[in-house]
Amino acid sequence: MLWSALAGAQNAPASAPTPSTPKQLAAAIDAQIEQPRFASASWGIAVVSLDTGRTLYSHDAERLLQPASTAKLYTAALVLDTIGTDYRIPTQLLATRQLVQGRLEGPLILRGMGDPTLGTPDTNMDWTDQLASQLAASGVHEVQGDLIADDSYFQGPQDGSGWEARDLQSWFAVPSSALSVQENMVHVTVTPATAPGHPAALTFDLAGAIPHVVNTLTTSTQDTRNDVNLYRAPGDATLYAFGHIAAHAEPQTFKLAIADPAWYAGTQLREALERHGVHVHGALRVRHWPEQDSTDPGKAVVLAQVLSPPVMEILNRGLKRSQNLYLQNLLQIAGVKALANAGQSGDPPAGFLSSEAWGTRALKDLLERIGIAPGMAQIEEGAGLSRKNLSTPNAFVRLLTYLASQSYAAQLRDALPAAGVDGTLEGRMRNTAAADNVRAKSGSMSNVRCLVGYVTTAAGERLAFAIMLNNFARADDEPSPSRNLDSIVELLAAFSGKS
Repeated sequence: MLWSALAGAQNAPASAPTPSTPKQLAAAIDAQIEQPRFASASWGIAVVSLDTGRTLYSHDAERLLQPASTAKLYTAALVLDTIGTDYRIPTQLLATRQLVQGRLEGPLILRGMGDPTLGTPDTNMDWTDQLASQLAASGVHEVQGDLIADDSYFQGPQDGSGWEARDLQSWFAVPSSALSVQENMVHVTVTPATAPGHPAALTFDLAGAIPHVVNTLTTSTQDTRNDVNLYRAPGDATLYAFGHIAAHAEPQTFKLAIADPAWYAGTQLREALERHGVHVHGALRVRHWPEQDSTDPGKAVVLAQVLSPPVMEILNRGLKRSQNLYLQNLLQIAGVKALANAGQSGDPPAGFLSSEAWGTRALKDLLERIGIAPGMAQIEEGAGLSRKNLSTPNAFVRLLTYLASQSYAAQLRDALPAAGVDGTLEGRMRNTAAADNVRAKSGSMSNVRCLVGYVTTAAGERLAFAIMLNNFARADDEPSPSRNLDSIVELLAAFSGKS
């Protein structure tokens, strides 16, 4: 059953029996990683039994390698240790001035506290109407001051450490804002005119999400190849669209990052306030770090709020989809808490650290408690986008072993993609012993493929594994290296021996 599924893998003998001893398993895994196309690449693999603690297979397991999105497992461990499974993240409307006969004599503050799910399907899609209706129900019908969209709860830049500048306009590297909305992403559709020579049209699924657009896209003749270019410089709100799209071509849709999520959230709220009979006389302003609020936070009154799903549900969504915003925001929430704990313990910081840096500092403390030394893992942001992130396979299996012993172990396992079933592994390892058995986080970026998680063998033994491939330059006609990682996991799932 297993080997017929591997018939397409290079150098894998289709008639070979399923390994039943550790020696046979090692030989089968070696056959996968010793293929000539991997001669210049770097493999690191660790497989450990959760039942006996024994190592079943190891190859360069102490080598530091780039983990890509499997680094999200480190973030998840920190979040569960620091925040817990049940915490729900608030988004609030605050007042710092007196309310007189339904009139707020000062600004109305929309305060984000890091909820990355705000405005997503099945999660407070109507968040603006919820806040506006609560405000109106409290008797407020007029705001004499400004509407302030405040995302300064996170201190530091909105892009993660080590994120590449050219990625920052893309959907997978959106700003990590304490006031995030609709995953900080907008769909842009390019549609040709009916005849060549006329401008092409740009439409956005979120009106106003990108307020400044310079569109010089034209419609070319029907027989030309499309050349659509969208560019927004890092830190700039202006989107430039140039090139051409052929007449009668199908519209093309692209996913881009919203330049200023807090500003967009404020525009949406202001419209909702008007719908509910609350008139704001002042302007819409945003408050970003490092701008500081001079008002004593203790004097602010919460007039309305919406809550996120529980953190465990956010982790589930973030890990299944490998959603970068979710994990980066959760890391910073953990960092805010770590900063507060340091102040309360009488050990205030000597200098400035960003919320992200406080999060990674707390992560280092957790890893040392687990027994993962700094030389085994260096994680500098929460999503896995940075190439400065490093981990050994042994560090990963030690992390997985720790997580498997915690009270939330079953919840975390269920939050990981299931092979052949859902998430980023939905289309992988189907019709094999790994299907609906393996729960693992994948990681992928240029020249990097990783897979880290849990599997139960045919003999019923529970294993933790980390398979990491770095520095692999794939030729155009070669199969994806992900197939080789999957083949190794399928071997583990079908293994009938014992560690």
